[in-house]
Amino acid sequence: MFIFEAKRFVIVIIGAFLNALSLNFFLIQANVYASGFTGVAQMTSSIFQDFLNIDLSTGILLALLNIPVAILGWMKVGRGFTVYSIISVAFTTLFLETIPLTSFSEDILLNAAFGGILAGTGVGITLKLGASTGGMDIVAMVLSRLKDRPIGIYFLSLNSLIILLAGVLYDPEKALYTLVTLYVTTRVIDALHTRHEKLTAMIVTSKGPAVSKAIHANMVRGITRVPAKGAFTDEEREMLVMVITRYELYDLEHIVQEADPNAFTNIVQTAGIFGFFRKEDEKV
Repeated sequence: MFIFEAKRFVIVIIGAFLNALSLNFFLIQANVYASGFTGVAQMTSSIFQDFLNIDLSTGILLALLNIPVAILGWMKVGRGFTVYSIISVAFTTLFLETIPLTSFSEDILLNAAFGGILAGTGVGITLKLGASTGGMDIVAMVLSRLKDRPIGIYFLSLNSLIILLAGVLYDPEKALYTLVTLYVTTRVIDALHTRHEKLTAMIVTSKGPAVSKAIHANMVRGITRVPAKGAFTDEEREMLVMVITRYELYDLEHIVQEADPNAFTNIVQTAGIFGFFRKEDEKV
């Protein structure tokens, strides 16, 4: 357990470092904006500096924006997930304040592309280990607990607002370059970690009862146990089928690994579900 948590902690810090690099090395100097709360903080900083002549750093604004979200996450999502989100935001703020603003190129397209690659890598590796970068990820978790509906519209709305403001306040060209950054960021995250809200896990194990018990002890999810037999070994096994959210993927991997190190797990994208999908607050 300690090794897993230490690994998660290190990856969260690395992800925060990459997010800070994407902003200070590429996006801020080019007036190209990131996605989510980072983009909101960046946009707010630009507005204060360019129109009100008030110097507010992106790092400080990012921390302030995440305070109410962290409180909401602590109450509605869970302490573990929220703690790592707070760590991510804290280190992102620290790195943004300590890493100097640097311009490697005057080409806005290069800044937009490389900024998006670094940001997507930072977010992707953080999500892959069951943590988050705070902001919209916590909002998504809260909404997924309240309503079993896709929350992509919330991400789309926030990012659309960032693009719109970039076009209205500065230059329509800036909005297009911001769109490039958002696209690159999303593609990199897709390559590192699934962005689909629902996933189906099929776990083939010779320790069906033990694995089921371990999952139920840590997650509030229904499991279907299907008899199975190995075609090569002819051994009797079980296939456990369950639907999870993308935020639970790392926890499930850790639980199965501890209960049965020899289990085989296949994760597939789930386009939609019908029927009852248990939520954390419905636990009895």
